[in-house]
Amino acid sequence: MGVALALVACDVQNISELEEGFSTEQDVREKMGEPEAVWDGPEGAQIYEYNRQPAGHRNYMITIGPDGRMASLRQVLTTENFARVQPGMDMTDVRKMLGKPMKITRFEAKRETHYDWRYLDGPNTSDSKIFTVVFDSDLKVVSTMSAIDPDLERGR
Repeated sequence: MGVALALVACDVQNISELEEGFSTEQDVREKMGEPEAVWDGPEGAQIYEYNRQPAGHRNYMITIGPDGRMASLRQVLTTENFARVQPGMDMTDVRKMLGKPMKITRFEAKRETHYDWRYLDGPNTSDSKIFTVVFDSDLKVVSTMSAIDPDLERGR
């Protein structure tokens, strides 16, 4: 839990020092480090993924515009984003929307793959939940669900 708290504290400080429209790509890399992934965005933008899984409860997507400036910074593990995940969506599209999951579990007998993300459904760590996306053998969304984080029950 100490590592997760340290990450949150660092993120809050670093994010507060970044300003949409003014901060540069170099500023973002200095404050946030190397991105987990870089995705092509609209109109020549690039989207930097900053993953805080498995210990954290957040994933950030930072859009760098074609002018080299930060256009947006958003925490993507939200109930609003989860509601956008629909049956039939491709795994890559879900990954670009939510970032790297904390855990991937394959169920060969059921021919399913589950992606899990840890997130907060409230202001406290006691509000920790797991959002799961179930994919079929073609890596298309079948269903989604949320549950209380089992680590809470284990006292972690």
